[in-house]
Amino acid sequence: MAERDERPAEMTEGEASCGDFAATVEQLEKLVERLESGELSLEGSLSAFEQGVRLTRDAQRRLDEAELKVRTLIEAPEGSVEFERFTAPSGKESGEGESEN
Repeated sequence: MAERDERPAEMTEGEASCGDFAATVEQLEKLVERLESGELSLEGSLSAFEQGVRLTRDAQRRLDEAELKVRTLIEAPEGSVEFERFTAPSGKESGEGESEN
């Protein structure tokens, strides 16, 4: 049987919190790929899983903070929140409105 890598891609404790949200998600995706590949030993898989939990918690914290900022920005002075439907800009840039031939 071939030797299996015991360690996931190493990441220090503060590394996830230093990057932006997209970097955190990218790290998490790479970690999931390694877990799914089956190349890690049991110990390596457990370590990778722990790292994944930290990354997931960090990503959720970032999402919660972003939601709080958005709510703060759209909250009316009397405390009510008024949501408006988002309308994507129309135009040929996104390819909308073009027929497929």
